Amino acid sequence: MEHVPNAHPEVDAETNPDRPADPRTAPEPAPEPEPAETAADGENAPPEQPAPDRRSRRNRRIRRLALTLLLIPLVPLLTALAALRVNYMGDPVDGTLTRGKDALWLGHAWVDGRKKDADVTALAARLKRGGIRDLYVHAGPLEHDGTLPESAYPRARWFIDAVHRELPGIRVQAWLGDVLASEGAVGLRLEDARTRAAVVGSTRQILAAGFEGAHFDLEPLHSDDGNYLTLLDALHRVTAARGAPLSVAAHQIDPLPHLHTVRGAVTGHPKWWSQEFFGQVARRVDQIAVMTYDTMQPLESTYGGYVAQQTSLALEVTPETTDLLMGLPFYHEKGFGHWEHAETVAGAVRGVRLGLSRTDADRENFGVAAYVDFAATESDWTSYEEGWVR
Repeated sequence: MEHVPNAHPEVDAETNPDRPADPRTAPEPAPEPEPAETAADGENAPPEQPAPDRRSRRNRRIRRLALTLLLIPLVPLLTALAALRVNYMGDPVDGTLTRGKDALWLGHAWVDGRKKDADVTALAARLKRGGIRDLYVHAGPLEHDGTLPESAYPRARWFIDAVHRELPGIRVQAWLGDVLASEGAVGLRLEDARTRAAVVGSTRQILAAGFEGAHFDLEPLHSDDGNYLTLLDALHRVTAARGAPLSVAAHQIDPLPHLHTVRGAVTGHPKWWSQEFFGQVARRVDQIAVMTYDTMQPLESTYGGYVAQQTSLALEVTPETTDLLMGLPFYHEKGFGHWEHAETVAGAVRGVRLGLSRTDADRENFGVAAYVDFAATESDWTSYEEGWVR
């Protein structure tokens, strides 16, 4: 509020307004001012005001237009973030906790000779507190032709035996993957029948080595890839004959219909799968683990809302006979795709529980999958245990 000072008129205490003035001492009247020169002569005329600067007005209009154009694409973005924040609200249903079918991705050190018995003992002490049933231990990568050298996992039998000794009932699956040539010239080519046959042969190989399942992570895998579905059919025939689970890591599902198509056209990297394709994959495997991280979300609340949405979308198309696992970010990086202050284990767990509560709270074949052991902090494990295991 603007402050206006009080006005105090001056008062002449010696002035008597009732006494007439003495003509002898009265001052002479001031001479009348000479008339000012007219404006016609131009010398004393008020200065002419400059005309508005047209260039300045035009620049202001351009700046306003540019700001408007910048704000237009922000409107749907802010709307989407608000919707995800709302999706994070509410309370999960009681009982939406671990079913004892969770999984953990493990690094290559467990099968290449770097880990020792003491490491297995420490891992066992950690896992006895939680609901982990499956370990996906990195035993690859596959060669670009689909083959797998046995030299990639020299200590596999030692690790499998040690886990069985320390953690009876926990399965050890071989985590196999490779870069696909879907967005570049180098990588594994699923369209090559000989390559697919080699991948099937590598699966027989790791099962013969003692692994109790095969977990595949092939990226970047575009939605609606029929060659991938053909490969899964062939792989499942092999794993089913051995009584072993076939498991895959899955891309996220379109948050909006056909978003993968739009992004693919703009960037060449679709990122998401259609919900229909996700369901086609889920029907061909025994386990499907959604990589619900690297989501580009800026806040924990929007990330949790995104995970809740992904959980619901996946539940809608995953058969009840297939284990659906939602990924937890047990790693810490800073970047546009993954903001560690936003993508927290606590936010992911709450999002999973909300999505499960709203879609299929009683789903039995359901869990979470933590990525990855060598980057996990004590805080990550605490958030998992307190938020999901209890």
